[in-house]
Amino acid sequence: MLWLALHFHSLSLEVFSRGAAVPDPLAVVEKQGGRTWVIASNDAAEARGVRAGMAASAAQALADGLVLRRRDPEAERESLEGLAVWAGQFTPSVSLAPPAGLLLEISTCLSLHRGLPNLLRLARRGVAEMGYAATMACAPTSHGARLMAKAGVEKAIRGPARLESILAVLPLMLLDQPPAVLEGLERIGAQTLGDCLRLPRDGVARRFGQALVDELDRALGKVPEAHAFFEPPVSFERSLELPAPVHDAEALQFAVRRLLPELEGFLVLRQAGVQALELVCRHERRDHSVLKLGFARPTREASRMHLLLRETLGRTRLEAPVHTLVLRAPLVLPLSGSNSDLFRKGREADGDLLLERLRIRLGKEAVYGVETAADHRPERAWRPADGPKRTGRANPHRPLWLLPEPLSCRDGGLKLTSGPERIESGWWDGGDVARDYYVAEDRNGARLWVYCDRASGEWYVHGVFA
Repeated sequence: MLWLALHFHSLSLEVFSRGAAVPDPLAVVEKQGGRTWVIASNDAAEARGVRAGMAASAAQALADGLVLRRRDPEAERESLEGLAVWAGQFTPSVSLAPPAGLLLEISTCLSLHRGLPNLLRLARRGVAEMGYAATMACAPTSHGARLMAKAGVEKAIRGPARLESILAVLPLMLLDQPPAVLEGLERIGAQTLGDCLRLPRDGVARRFGQALVDELDRALGKVPEAHAFFEPPVSFERSLELPAPVHDAEALQFAVRRLLPELEGFLVLRQAGVQALELVCRHERRDHSVLKLGFARPTREASRMHLLLRETLGRTRLEAPVHTLVLRAPLVLPLSGSNSDLFRKGREADGDLLLERLRIRLGKEAVYGVETAADHRPERAWRPADGPKRTGRANPHRPLWLLPEPLSCRDGGLKLTSGPERIESGWWDGGDVARDYYVAEDRNGARLWVYCDRASGEWYVHGVFA
């Protein structure tokens, strides 16, 4: 087996800051005992001297304009689950490693992603696009890979002997052991995992507990590891709190881009696509506003979703400042990878994108497809189609271009070439007709579709052949 571990070392900070391109000085604080301490700070805050471990009051006195946010474990958990949804595009075997880690079993999917280097490149790019920072490590055991990632050792280890040599130099503070156990090991001079491994196993177990020995054995692959793999949700809905209220819709584009890779990973895992999206903008003391986006065909491409969201946001005026964005996929449709990746290229994909952009600019009611309807009357034998068109065979003896209203034809210069096609229909809805249709040619050779109204005897032109 081969495990990829991702450790999000700034997750407590990024749940507040990833929605802004250039965040303000920001620090995350947590109450420990009777005082409040800084546990993380962004680059802008560190440039002003703010550091982890500093009292919150001292940080505020040091950095004018510093924004303090209390740590939000619930938001961190939701973000970690969102990252697990995104990681499902690489492998369905994803495990959460709280509070800030993911474990991916990747040995069975390396060929699908054209090897480990390419998979790591895709993973790094996706993490950056979502606004996170992570260290990544690979090892034949999940716990070994996790310890390496937490230590910042970004290596890919496949052999057990090499893994033991790497783990031996890592500090004991990385282990998932109670503080009392770690302090006891430090008192006897053990600083690294290697120091602990050189101690007698029986003595270590008696003095510090069997859990310590078991954890070391799991890291080295000497005992089997049990995993509970993440179960993705059946629907997609992700929210992103903005660092500051946004007044201009176009300024929401950066935050929207943070959410799209998660949706793309969810759809790849589900082998599905979406034909509609909803972007919910939450306001203070005002009802939420919802922007809806429709696609000509189901899609799972984040780049295509972003293009149309950018078009929509560019033509939207916000009723009030937005403090939180919510991206929803109300309906998930099956979409096989072969149909999407191999056959829908070139003109078809470009045509879909053009259709979607025209709908945004001109309105959905102004741009639509056409499908046949079960009615003999030509003016009612079609209807607008929104989405995949139903299969139906057009009558080859009828033109595709009908005039908005039939034109009276009093000129006798037409030559009838075929017909008649008799239509008597519509008595049930008050639109009954009795007509004989013919194909005719005028003096210039144009082919027209004409009919004789059997009730009045009048002739009319109803359509033109190409």
